[in-house]
Amino acid sequence: MATDYDTPRKTDDDANEDSLEELKARRNDKSTSAVDVDEFEQAEGMELPGADLSNEELSVRVLPRQADEFTCMSCFLVHHRSQLAREKNGQPICRDCD
Repeated sequence: MATDYDTPRKTDDDANEDSLEELKARRNDKSTSAVDVDEFEQAEGMELPGADLSNEELSVRVLPRQADEFTCMSCFLVHHRSQLAREKNGQPICRDCD
């Protein structure tokens, strides 16, 4: 919680002098300041799994496998040569699959 150091501070004597009505009024003021959020508007921006994305276009630039990369024959992902763990029957295997 942020503290405003420029506001005058109450001493212990001042804090004890607050009446019960003042404290109740402060509590009611705090509870009425809550923001009213419309659940429909909040859920409108969310996408559900399995949503129909047939009208969406995906624009991704696909690069061919580079000279310093290999395709793992276990997970079929393209990795950098530094991720090569071993070759099994002449087929490269990455460190994650080893």
